[in-house]
Amino acid sequence: MKKSLITLLAAAGVLIAAGGYFLVNFYFSPTRRTRKVLAFLNDPQSHRDWVLQGKTGCGDAPFLMPTTGMIGFLWDDSFRPGHRHQGIDIFAGTSPGETPVYAAYEGYLTRLADWKSTVIIRVPSDPLNPDQQIWTYYTHMADPSGISLIQPDFPPGTDEVYVPAGTLLGYQGNYSGTPGNPTGVHLHFSIVKDDGSGNFLNELDFRNTLDPSPYFGMALNANENPNDIPKCEQ
Repeated sequence: MKKSLITLLAAAGVLIAAGGYFLVNFYFSPTRRTRKVLAFLNDPQSHRDWVLQGKTGCGDAPFLMPTTGMIGFLWDDSFRPGHRHQGIDIFAGTSPGETPVYAAYEGYLTRLADWKSTVIIRVPSDPLNPDQQIWTYYTHMADPSGISLIQPDFPPGTDEVYVPAGTLLGYQGNYSGTPGNPTGVHLHFSIVKDDGSGNFLNELDFRNTLDPSPYFGMALNANENPNDIPKCEQ
């Protein structure tokens, strides 16, 4: 009994060391997709068929894949009671600073002065709804201590710099916002609504984000795709 308890505690310690993010996801998400994410992170080379390439598009959908990897968690996934995921998480199965992140669509990039791992791009005319403005949001581009992996072209305080689709923005990282408490290495991407006055709304509020499925031409809504790893079927 004592030996079993020690083994269990050791296993829990390994999971926590790998990032509390995955521990929470595993225990609070019932989907088979969550287990696939963990399988991929444990052995990425055995699951290359789940990986989509950065800067590629799906059919006639307007957005490019913003990075290379498997799309593991979707819009409106729930990792814990009351939580609704605001975007998609893309995992390359690499170390911080290795996998490039690109602009999914052209627009005007801003990086607030205190943003270590995040940029947001204003899209003046939504390609699916041209009369409205939207924003594309990219985060976790820093290492566990908060050292930025964003391209030097976009230092803190960058405001309204035009970037074409496919522009290199930085690299996947694992900064959680709390130094020394990393997430797993990935890119979190979301589509944020405009407030009607030319500013972006708070991305942390699920209600301020849009379903990315039609923008990428893939099943990225967790309500419609509860278990599978999204792929381009066209």
